[in-house]
Amino acid sequence: MSRKKITSGLLLVLAMMVVLSGCGGASGNKGKETNGASKGGTEQKVTLNMMHLWPAGSSAQQNKLVSEIINQYQTDHPNVTIKQEILENEQYKNKLKVLSASNELPDVGITWAAGFMEPYVKGGLFAELDDILGGEQLKDKFVSGTTEAYAVDGKTYALPIELNISPIYYNKAIFAKYNLQVPTTYDEFKQVVKTLTENDVAPIALGNKDRWTGSLWYMYLADRIAGNETLKKAIDGSGSFDDPGLIQAAAEIQTLVDMNAFNKGFNGLSNDEGKSEFMNSKAAMYLMGTWELPNYTSNPDIPQEFKDNIGFFKFPTVEGGKGNINSWVGGPGVGLFVAEQSKVKDEAKAFVEYFVSKWGEQSVTAAGVIPATKVDTTQGSLPQLYIDLFNELNSASSITLFADVQMKPNAAQEHLNMIQALFGKVATPAEFAKKHMEAIEKGN
Repeated sequence: MSRKKITSGLLLVLAMMVVLSGCGGASGNKGKETNGASKGGTEQKVTLNMMHLWPAGSSAQQNKLVSEIINQYQTDHPNVTIKQEILENEQYKNKLKVLSASNELPDVGITWAAGFMEPYVKGGLFAELDDILGGEQLKDKFVSGTTEAYAVDGKTYALPIELNISPIYYNKAIFAKYNLQVPTTYDEFKQVVKTLTENDVAPIALGNKDRWTGSLWYMYLADRIAGNETLKKAIDGSGSFDDPGLIQAAAEIQTLVDMNAFNKGFNGLSNDEGKSEFMNSKAAMYLMGTWELPNYTSNPDIPQEFKDNIGFFKFPTVEGGKGNINSWVGGPGVGLFVAEQSKVKDEAKAFVEYFVSKWGEQSVTAAGVIPATKVDTTQGSLPQLYIDLFNELNSASSITLFADVQMKPNAAQEHLNMIQALFGKVATPAEFAKKHMEAIEKGN
């Protein structure tokens, strides 16, 4: 697999220390029958707590695969019991913050890369994982450029299990009904939006209550108009959000809102609620990461007729813009961490090593997702949609990491708040830029 150019500041300087309001053990430490198996090889009973974000409803294939890996591990290690706590995306993030404040993280959990992860690392909450990264099961198994996103000061604190790009999925049946062609330019895209609204069809499914969903639209417009280097420099502070191209990108968001490009009530809907408009064929398009692939390929609960009708296209180019149509928003997805204060840290590391290895082997066919470990697409029968997107990832000219993941914590929150304000038209593009610059200048 060719090396990807991840055009983002993946290793950001700490901006916010995680405040530890207690010195108790991790939540994964509660209810332990022992402190773990001894190094002498005795089979003492061990309980590991794992917290993740794949509910059976919205992430059925991932949820099933996690359970299968856990069941197999418990079969192979009868002294180990693994308890799952499952939350949806935003609930997960909020609970992780709460648990970190009292140093009660689960033994094994999910994290994002770069700026999101750094406060937990600097707060001494995540254990180093370079020992298992270089171990027999995982050595040389990761796609180049993925594990670096989870390193701080040269040490690795989580292991990625996903690699993503974000296409615009579309409903072929809706496009065919209104004689629409896949747009390659932004003007063509806006004409598609116009035709759909004239026929009382919601052009785009969006749940922007979660805010990062709207950030994808801004990032792509910023990339296509101003270029990914301009966007990257604005995010890392070496450039500025008041660049004319970035101002224009913000203005285009509000142009789309004025065109009724998004489903009704989008700013008050969660991602799952917005997505349902696409899944129920009420909206024609949906911009999201390739972690959604299972719903269009392998999920048996989704009607095959619907899955057969789903295609994708790259975010269109903007006339006069500096962007490249082969430039994507995406990058390494979520990763697994081990709590530094876990009383069963060695066992937790052993499970993470096993989990990442098995996820890499099985996630392609069992869940239909693209793992961070290397994939041989010639083995087995894979859906064409999966193969096409996998090849697009392989030939990407650049992959820009999600803005809120790149940014330091407080700046990321300001970015997300301003995204919702921009879509809600309660902030002008100039105000949007100013708030970003102020947040990034504060350096936290």
